[in-house]
Amino acid sequence: MDTPDVGIPEQLARRMSMAEQHEYLRTKLTRRRALTAASAFAGGGLLAGCASGPKSPPRASAPGTGSATGQVHGSAVTPFGRHLAFGADPKTQMRISWQVPLAVRKPYVRVGLTPGGLSRRIEAEVRDLHTPGLTGQRFALDQYYLHAALDSLRPGTTYYYGVGHEGFDPASRERHSTVGSFRTAPARPEKFVFTAFGDQGVTPDALANDKVLLGRHPAFHLHAGDICYADSVGLGAKSDVYEPSAWDLFLRQTEPVAKSVPWMVTTGNHDMEAWYSPNGYGGQSARWSLPDNGFDARRAPGVYSFTYGNVGIVALDANDVSYEIPANKGYTDGRQTAWLDRRLGELRGSVDFVVVFFHHCAYSTSTHASDGGVRDAWLPLFAKHQVDLVINGHNHVYERTDAVKEGGVGRPVPVGASTDPTRDGIVYVTAGGAGKSLYRFPAGVKDSYEGKATRHEPVQTFHWTESRQQQHDTVEWSRVRYTGYSFLSVEAETGATPKLKVSALAQNGERIDYFEVRRGA
Repeated sequence: MDTPDVGIPEQLARRMSMAEQHEYLRTKLTRRRALTAASAFAGGGLLAGCASGPKSPPRASAPGTGSATGQVHGSAVTPFGRHLAFGADPKTQMRISWQVPLAVRKPYVRVGLTPGGLSRRIEAEVRDLHTPGLTGQRFALDQYYLHAALDSLRPGTTYYYGVGHEGFDPASRERHSTVGSFRTAPARPEKFVFTAFGDQGVTPDALANDKVLLGRHPAFHLHAGDICYADSVGLGAKSDVYEPSAWDLFLRQTEPVAKSVPWMVTTGNHDMEAWYSPNGYGGQSARWSLPDNGFDARRAPGVYSFTYGNVGIVALDANDVSYEIPANKGYTDGRQTAWLDRRLGELRGSVDFVVVFFHHCAYSTSTHASDGGVRDAWLPLFAKHQVDLVINGHNHVYERTDAVKEGGVGRPVPVGASTDPTRDGIVYVTAGGAGKSLYRFPAGVKDSYEGKATRHEPVQTFHWTESRQQQHDTVEWSRVRYTGYSFLSVEAETGATPKLKVSALAQNGERIDYFEVRRGA
C-alpha cells in the first residue's frame, strides 16, 4: 500500500536548504517504515520518501540482521570495492574500506609484511545504508560498507592485507589472489608523486583515466568531488533523481587503483545525497573513512587535512559557501572557514608547500564558470597564507590559470614556466575531466595547451553572485584549456630548492600542460 505524498515540489526544494527539506519531510510524513520494509514510497516530484539511511556517522549493524535479502554462507559472499585512505597521520595510519553484497558475520582485515604472512587481524566496523524504493523507478536497496582502522604502522613501509569475514579467509590458499598492498608515508620528506581530478562517474573514460593514473605510481590521489553521480541532478534536493546502486559499480571500477593508492575524496554538489541525514552526507560517512581532524568529522566528513613528506594537503567542502548551488550554503555556521584559517597557519610553518582541493571552481571559464561564494569566503585566506596550489573540479574540462593575485594576473605562467606564490600569486587548476561527459568553453574560445597553444586573448565569462545571478567578466587569467579527459600529476621534490612539478596528462598519457611552483625562487 502506498503512503501519502511526502515529496517536496521541485520549485520549493530549490529554495530550501537540505536541513529545511529534511525537517519539512519529517513533519509531513504520517507514518514511518521499518528498515527492512519491502514496500516502496510513492509521492510527488521525481523522487519522494523519507531519509532512512543511518545518522551521521552511520551506526554499526548487527551482522546477519537488518537485511531484507536474507542470509547465505559467508564463503559465498565475496568482498569488493576495496579502497584505502590515510588517517590523520599518513606515516602510521591507514584506513581500509570495502563492500559486501549481503550482511556478513565478524568482518575483519588481515595485515602483514609479506603476502603470505598476514598475521595481524583487525576487526572491521559495519556501516549499512538503506535506501527506500520508489514505485516505478527503483527497488529498495541495502548496502553494506566495512571499515578497518590500522594504527601504529611503521613509516615508509609496505604492508600486505586481505579483507574477510566468517567463512571467507583472505589468508587461505584459495583466497590468496585477493591480497592487496599499500605503503605508508616516509618518516622524512622525499620525492613523491600524487594525482588529482574531479567529476568521475562510472564510464569507460573514467576507467581509462584510472589506468593511466596508476601508471604514475602515485603515493595518493585527490578526488575533488562529484564522485560517482548516483544523484544525477546535483541540487542536493529530494527531487533529484537518485540511484544508489551506482556506488556499487563505481567501487568496482575504482578498486584496481584504490586498493593500493589512498583515495582521498571531498564533497561535490552531486555528493549531497538528500536521502541520508539532514545535510546529505550520511552516504559519504558510510562509504569512506577519511581523516577526522577537520572541524567536525560527523557533520562534514569531506573536510580534513594531512601531511605527506613536505606537502600539506587541505580538503574543503565548497557546498558550504557556494553561491551557485546553495542547498548546504552556511551549514557549518562559519566553522569550516575559521578552521581553514587556523589550519593553513599551522601548515605554513611546518611544510614547504600547501595544496588545497575542493569541488566548486574559484577561477574557471567553462559551463559553471567561477563561484563567487568560494572567492568571498576563502581567497583572502589563500592569499594570507600564501597557498601554493588550488585544485578544483565541477567544470568537466582541464583549465589552468596564470598566477592570480588580487583577482587579476599577478604573473603570466605559460606552459613550462615557473612561478613563486610568495611574489606572483596562486595558480588555480580545474581538473574536472576524470570521466563524466565533457563540457566546452565559451563560444569562440579555443583550446590552448602544450603543443597547440593559441594566441593568448581575453575570455568572456562570468561568476556567480550571492543573489544567484551571473556577473559577466572579461578575464585575462585563463592560460591553458583542454576539452578532453585528463588528470593532474604533481611531483614534489625536496632538497636545497624544493619544488612542485605540476603536469596535466590526457587520457592517452600525453602531457598537455606543465609548470613549476618554487617558493622564494
